Amino acid sequence: MNSHTRQYLFGAIFIAVGIYQATVGDYLELSLYAVGGLAFIVNALSLEPKFDQYKKIAGIVSWVLIITTGLLLIYLIQFKI
Repeated sequence: MNSHTRQYLFGAIFIAVGIYQATVGDYLELSLYAVGGLAFIVNALSLEPKFDQYKKIAGIVSWVLIITTGLLLIYLIQFKI
C-alpha cells in the first residue's frame, strides 16, 4: 500500500469514527474526527500529480485543517475530561 492510499484510508477511518460519534450524540468529537479526516484527505490530494496547479492552495488548506484539528484536540482535552 503506497503512502497516498494510506492517507486516504486514514482520512476515511477518521471520518467513519466521526460519523459514529454523531450517532452517539457527541458533536464535539465529530468535529475533531471530521476535520482530522479532511486534513488527511486534502494532504493526499495535494500530492496527486493531477492537481499540480492547485498544489499550493491544497497545502495551505491542509495546514489550516491540521492546525484546526490541533486546537480542537486541545479544547477537547481541556474541557471534556
